[in-house]
Amino acid sequence: MRDLKLDHLAVSAASRDAARAHVEEALGVSMQPGGAHERFATHNHLLGLADGLYLEAISIDPDAPVPAHPRWFDLDNFSGPPRLSNWICAVTDLTSALADWPEAGDAVALERGALQWQMAVPPSGALPFDGLFPPLIQWQGDLHPAAMLEPSNLRLKALTLRLPQAQALKARLGIIEGAVLRFEMAQAPELIAEFDTPHGLRVLT
Repeated sequence: MRDLKLDHLAVSAASRDAARAHVEEALGVSMQPGGAHERFATHNHLLGLADGLYLEAISIDPDAPVPAHPRWFDLDNFSGPPRLSNWICAVTDLTSALADWPEAGDAVALERGALQWQMAVPPSGALPFDGLFPPLIQWQGDLHPAAMLEPSNLRLKALTLRLPQAQALKARLGIIEGAVLRFEMAQAPELIAEFDTPHGLRVLT
């Protein structure tokens, strides 16, 4: 298997403003404007983190045409309050990675402004392991969102994945670089991110 590296985290909500407010209230910082993803009719706000990571607050874009295919992150079926919904992992060769992890979906070429990347998206939009299997991403070129964002003085301390098949997911993924990960068995899927901040430990769920 190819090693994975944590790339960024995503908070989903019924609206982008709700997702942003959830992040800002939990972490005590302001997010920066992001942009729109035309293919999936979504839009986001962004927050730079230490160690080359970043956080996005994402939702369906109500002003964009409804796509003919399911949206990524299973946003078509999102319900409930805003929450930390996904952890996205980078690979150096998405084609090879999908040979190891075919359940991640199909490679889709995407761009937003000067950013270009490929991402694996399941045909249904829904990821396995109760949605906690990480979307796989391969950035094209040297440009990365984290390098374009103002520093927030926030550092991800640990990411906890809680789900019924926690140990099976851990075994399926293998080595994950760039983060302290904890896999815990629980009846309902949940992501919990702990951050070191200038104001002490903050938790985002």
